Order: sequence, then structure tokens, then C-alpha cells
Amino acid sequence: MRVIAGSARSLPLKAPAGMDTRPTTDRIKETLFNMLQNQVPGSIFVDFFSGSGAIGIEALSRGAQKAYFIENSKSAWECILQNLAFTKLSSCGILIKQDVLSALEGIREEEVDLIFMDPPYLSNAEDALLGALAQKPYVTDHTQIIIEATKEKDFSFVKELGYVIVKEKRYKTNKHVFLKTLQ
Repeated sequence: MRVIAGSARSLPLKAPAGMDTRPTTDRIKETLFNMLQNQVPGSIFVDFFSGSGAIGIEALSRGAQKAYFIENSKSAWECILQNLAFTKLSSCGILIKQDVLSALEGIREEEVDLIFMDPPYLSNAEDALLGALAQKPYVTDHTQIIIEATKEKDFSFVKELGYVIVKEKRYKTNKHVFLKTLQ
């Protein structure tokens, strides 16, 4: 696992020990950021269920102004700290060691540009998180939300929460779903 592009290009990243995290592959990460390339520079980026921090670090490396890393696991949190230090991106990263719903209050921005979430598959954690995010003033009609999920996960419920599916990118074993608010 490595940083694909930007200021920290090609630097290797550590992954937390054990099977609790499932890092996004470099190929999928590269495809995702190719789709987001014009939105990342200067953005405020939030990485929920951060794991190793690879997605938020990729955003910082590609010019995001700031990235929030939301992670509850102690080993993952320590891994994110090490990866931020190694890539020399610590000054732009804000780590919040809490569960995702509690962490929403720690995001102190007028507007967040990009929100990425990669919850444990089959946990349905994105359902509650999307509902809570819909109530936050920093989630505006300009905010893009990206969810990594199994190919089978049904997102038809998001309309009831005030979102519309803008795009869906399918891979061999999973997918990225891109949402915006209905405002």
C-alpha cells in the first residue's frame, strides 16, 4: 500500500495489524482519485472509518487543505499517526479517536467538500451515519459523499434521508457510491 500521487507520491504506508481493517487497494484508490481529481485540491476532506488513513493521506498528498481522520481503533489510530508523520502531512491532518457518530461534533467547518466512508462491510453503519450527516450544517449541496461498500449493498434508502445517488462505480468485489444532498 502506497501513496499514489502528489507530494507524498510512492511513499509506502503501514496498515494496522490484524484483520479488523480492510485497506482499499492501490488500483481502486487510484481510480477513485482520478474521478475526484478536480475536487480534491484545496478541499476539506473527511475520512470516516479511516483504518490506515490511506484515503485521507492520498487526499492531502493531492492538495486537500485539511483532512479529518475518524477512527475508533487504537491500533488504527496509531497507524494513522505514523503514516501522517512519515508522509510529512501531520500539519494538515486532524485525528478524532471516537466512534463516527460521536465524532460528528468534532468537525468544525462551515462546509466540508468531500466525505469518504468505508465502514465494515455488512455492518450497515453507513445508514445511521448518513442520517446523522444530513442534520449537520457543514454538509451542503456542494458536499460530495463517497461510500465504499459491497456490490450487493442497496442504497435505495438514501432518498428518504435527503440524498441522491450521483454515480456508482463498480469493481470486481465492491463499489463506490457517490451521493449529494437533494437541496
